[in-house]
Amino acid sequence: MEEQRKRVEDHMTKIVEEIDRTYLRKMQRDMHKCAAQCCENETYSIQKVHSCVENCSASLNEAQQYVQGEFERVQNRLQRCIMECNDDIKDKIGPNPTQSEVDKYSQEFENCATKCVDSYCKLLPSLEKSMKKILNKNEVL
Repeated sequence: MEEQRKRVEDHMTKIVEEIDRTYLRKMQRDMHKCAAQCCENETYSIQKVHSCVENCSASLNEAQQYVQGEFERVQNRLQRCIMECNDDIKDKIGPNPTQSEVDKYSQEFENCATKCVDSYCKLLPSLEKSMKKILNKNEVL
């Protein structure tokens, strides 16, 4: 299971870094430039500066929430799959299993969970592609 967890983590990290490098970092840079301009305007009241800075960060916040929501959605899908594997094994195993039964069902669970991870990892490239498409078009904004 540790190997599967590492696979998922590695795939996720790769995509998060790519999305950050390609989209979010530029948005963050633009947000800071915008906020600096708000602060440079000496005619603005404190409230106006605060409102201006909030407006500058709105699109970045929405983009970050969108990315986080998409990852949560697919991670929930993976968790449901693994929980189903767990439930199936619980249904099969009796109240007092022998050690050989425990070993057999543990292996069955591992195989099932590995299939879940395989499916999840196959889903990630299309998730990345769709997130990039939406971020590129600024559709979350």
